[in-house]
Amino acid sequence: MGGDLGLHTVLPASIAALARHPTLFLILCGNRAQIDSYLNSQALAENIRNRLAIVDAQSVVAMSETAAFAIRHRRDSSMYIALSQVAEGAAQACVSAGNTGALMAMSCLLIKTIKGISRPAIVASMPTVKGQCLMLDLGANINCKAENLYQFAVMGSALASGLHGLKKPKIGLLNIGSEENKGLVQVVAAAQLLEAQSALNYRGFIEGDEVFAGRVDVVVCDGFAGNVLLKTSEGLAKFINVKVARNLKKSLFRRVLTWFAASVLLEIRQQLDPARRNGAILLGLQAVVVKSHGAATAQGVGCAIDQAVVAVNCNLVAIIEREMLSVQPSDG
Repeated sequence: MGGDLGLHTVLPASIAALARHPTLFLILCGNRAQIDSYLNSQALAENIRNRLAIVDAQSVVAMSETAAFAIRHRRDSSMYIALSQVAEGAAQACVSAGNTGALMAMSCLLIKTIKGISRPAIVASMPTVKGQCLMLDLGANINCKAENLYQFAVMGSALASGLHGLKKPKIGLLNIGSEENKGLVQVVAAAQLLEAQSALNYRGFIEGDEVFAGRVDVVVCDGFAGNVLLKTSEGLAKFINVKVARNLKKSLFRRVLTWFAASVLLEIRQQLDPARRNGAILLGLQAVVVKSHGAATAQGVGCAIDQAVVAVNCNLVAIIEREMLSVQPSDG
């Protein structure tokens, strides 16, 4: 029940998710008294209430707390308890809107990584002119070695293939140029690893302005660059929505045009809405963990829950495990 808005968004999102997914069962980890109070105030159908369980948690991990502090002092938190439910087999997935660093550290401690993966990566879909692409890492790993970027590419390719049905997904490494010798040392070294692996469809370096063109299906980068690009794109989407709305109200003629183009404008707004793409999987763990944006609305949290449902149903962890066994870096 962490995140900026806590149970005020998580609980409505949970109830709505149960209505969308008839076989879904949710374990709510948080302050039992507050959760009970909210649920009792709702006129819940019996088939919804029967698929809700509560595990009491005495604290939450504050957004300002470090991962090390959280692991030492927040073992009674909703985040630690929720991840423990997954680690012990009581749940198949965890969805959290809390502190990203703490979620990453606790997940590695309790759930562990898949064999062959040294660091999990945060992955999410980004809109493109051709549909969407996957991008990772989005903030879990600020400093990455070439081997980490290679592993991200393998996992991203497996996700695009297993979850989205793409054959030989196209992979690109985010860089400041397309030249072979351009960019950080670890990025250039990662490119060499990817070029040596014929089982992967590596298409070379990709620059920031090409991400939304849909040139590749998987964009690989370190967590610093990925998070900056993600937050910038979210801010740009909001800026475009505001500017379009204001400009269309400047005259009667424009308002009439807006009325005729309402369905098209609504479609574009929905495509640019970050809430509709909320929910980033921590890829590389032995179970499904989904990170929701801390300030996500109830709709956004619901999208994160949907991501977890899809990942469990497609057996995402097994897909990544198989891919890691079949694709190893070349020694040459």
